[in-house]
Amino acid sequence: MRYIDPMYEVLVYVYENYWGGDHCPGREQLAHRLGSAGFGREEIQQALTWLDGLHKAAHGVRLEPVVGPPHLAPEQFPAWPAAPNSLRVYRPAELEHLGPHGIACLRFLEDAGALPAGLRELVIDRALVVPEPPLALDDLKILIMMVYWRVGASPDLLVLDELCDDAGRRVAH
Repeated sequence: MRYIDPMYEVLVYVYENYWGGDHCPGREQLAHRLGSAGFGREEIQQALTWLDGLHKAAHGVRLEPVVGPPHLAPEQFPAWPAAPNSLRVYRPAELEHLGPHGIACLRFLEDAGALPAGLRELVIDRALVVPEPPLALDDLKILIMMVYWRVGASPDLLVLDELCDDAGRRVAH
């Protein structure tokens, strides 16, 4: 069984208990509740710092593709959707941090229509602040779930099953 960093355990707890971000208590009250639930001060602080970054990064992210006015350049219209046949080119630091399994997971979700470009970029942004490259696939899946949580999105049940699946516990038929 793989060791799970306590910060991810805190994030899973927040995800399971405060679905939709809007129902989540303020920072101080959340820290108190997490402490009462048995989490240590250091992992609570790490998780709250990560969540603060998620809240800032998610500000203005839209789930629906939005077409901007034709006279505005993409950098002037932050919710500009990716073109249908576009390809995301990853920087070397992103490739190292996400690893091949992480990139494949993001690509799978994109191809399934479950991860629009704006959310993908939010996932990449939040994954890059986690200090242990390459990020384990299970940890990336938790971060993806937290991004969905923050924007109030519910992935398709099959996608949700894939994100919550522990491949190490699968039994071959």
